[in-house]
Amino acid sequence: MSWQVLAASVAAMAVRHRSYEPEQAPVKAFVGACPDSLEMAPLPIEPSWIISGNPQARAASHSKADDQCAATGVWDCTAGSFRWFFGWDETVVILEGEVHVTAEDGTERTLRSGDVAYFKGGTWATWQIDNYVRKVAFLRKPFPAPLAMLYRLRNMLRPKAQVGLAA
Repeated sequence: MSWQVLAASVAAMAVRHRSYEPEQAPVKAFVGACPDSLEMAPLPIEPSWIISGNPQARAASHSKADDQCAATGVWDCTAGSFRWFFGWDETVVILEGEVHVTAEDGTERTLRSGDVAYFKGGTWATWQIDNYVRKVAFLRKPFPAPLAMLYRLRNMLRPKAQVGLAA
């Protein structure tokens, strides 16, 4: 009987304690916005990366994951040529303009409005923008190598799901 009184007391204290905690902002399960409605702010390119011209870059944040390991934003840039370091995995969709990209391995591609590209985190690419480019960027922080290996092993052992792109 005494353990029941103890359990009831602990439950009452927990309820009382919670009632005095400040309200937390609700978790956003959906964030929608037109890229044109996001407020762009200057995001200067590292001067040592610039090869030619005077490229002026800006960016706006759209959303961030609660775990801080993924983010979505809009980025634009005026004419110029520069090297860019991708610290995170990044998938881009070109919204406007075009960019000539040369990867570290020499692969070249011109990305135009509507094109989708992926850049692996930890790599460099050279960007040549003749006039202007605007993109939406989906960034994901890569797992550390040991954790990534365990995750791949788990996926190999798991039955394959038949639904969705991420399956």
